[in-house]
Amino acid sequence: MNIAVIGAGLIGQAWAIVFARGGCQVQLWDADPQALANARVLIERQANELQRHGLVGDATAVAARVQTFSMLEEALQGVDYVQENLPERLDLKKEIFARMDACAAAGTILASSTSSIPASLFTETLPGRHRCLVAHPVNPPYLIPVVELCGAPWTQPEVIERTRSIMNAVHQKPVTVHKEVEGFVLNRLQGALLREAFRLFEAGVVSAEDLDVTVKDGLGLRWSFMGPFETIDLNAPDGLADYCARYGGMYQSISTEQTDTRHWSAETVQNLHAERRALLSHDQLLERRLWRDERLMALMRHKLEF
Repeated sequence: MNIAVIGAGLIGQAWAIVFARGGCQVQLWDADPQALANARVLIERQANELQRHGLVGDATAVAARVQTFSMLEEALQGVDYVQENLPERLDLKKEIFARMDACAAAGTILASSTSSIPASLFTETLPGRHRCLVAHPVNPPYLIPVVELCGAPWTQPEVIERTRSIMNAVHQKPVTVHKEVEGFVLNRLQGALLREAFRLFEAGVVSAEDLDVTVKDGLGLRWSFMGPFETIDLNAPDGLADYCARYGGMYQSISTEQTDTRHWSAETVQNLHAERRALLSHDQLLERRLWRDERLMALMRHKLEF
């Protein structure tokens, strides 16, 4: 399978690794020659790191499947699927999708990695709008495999199904979002937890460090291999309905305190930032991000084995 990856920033590089690792030939394009040169170096480096963790068999072969192109028209030639990764700006999405729709073969799927802009906003006027959708990854997609697939009202169902098949073929975990909603599913779930986390911190209920402990050593341990519905299904003797009967009243009572929709205050943000910097200085952020990716690689290896 031939794949075009449009945009050679961090997300584009990560997608190139996903598809090349899955055996696809990848045609990577960016308008900036330096970005393409940097991408080649970083893709090779990360492929070697994945091999070191047993998540890639042959890093050299993976990197060799990625070709770089300076001309968009050339990058789109002969591809089955396109993954666009330009910045989160509606004007850029409209421009690049118009160009891709004009250049790509009629049967080529055009997908965007956008995390917030519905496909309907940048595809409505396109002749090929039926083949366009959002395929929103979680960063980095070569370590976190969920991909949210969300079409516009005019996206053909067959396009969604073909995209699901492509994602499954490269070992991603596609999720179909049936209606366009801001933030899709993952960011809405994350947003709900973050809003309550900010509220509890602001009210003096818990410190930033202890709240993180509650998630990473509590909820997060279960959530690393099962979702919230399966979690509650297993947490009552007779399953989900039994759980709701036992604890529904408590959650309803709590929900009456969770209706505040104010912006996160500047004071709260600064207080949280100060606590985080006391725990992790600014010059340690990069090292900690690399540690995070190491841990994600180990977790992925564990999940693949079991």
